[in-house]
Amino acid sequence: MKLQIDGQRLRVRIDEDELASLLAGGMLEVRTQFASVFAIRCALRLTTGDDAALEGSADAWRLDLPDTAVRAHAARLPTREGLRFALPGKGDSDTLELLFDVDVRDSVRRRRPA
Repeated sequence: MKLQIDGQRLRVRIDEDELASLLAGGMLEVRTQFASVFAIRCALRLTTGDDAALEGSADAWRLDLPDTAVRAHAARLPTREGLRFALPGKGDSDTLELLFDVDVRDSVRRRRPA
């Protein structure tokens, strides 16, 4: 799982093996240690709700994605189109745009005949 942060945008990109794990009910986790200063952890799982959600603290996040939307996205692979969610903040300028996608190069390699 790869995380990319740019202002109020968080992009989460996974590969086909990670997608298979998610679809089978698993949770993905990544941890980054920033030298000796601090670490952050992020977990990703599917839930039965209709919306994405972010929970946790500054050093430990959990992202919940709607199972139905992720399964529909998986059925369209390979595609460059990902899923987009708006996670409300305290004010309009605090809304976090969450982008979720599956690595299209990995999808093409696995899903297209050689």
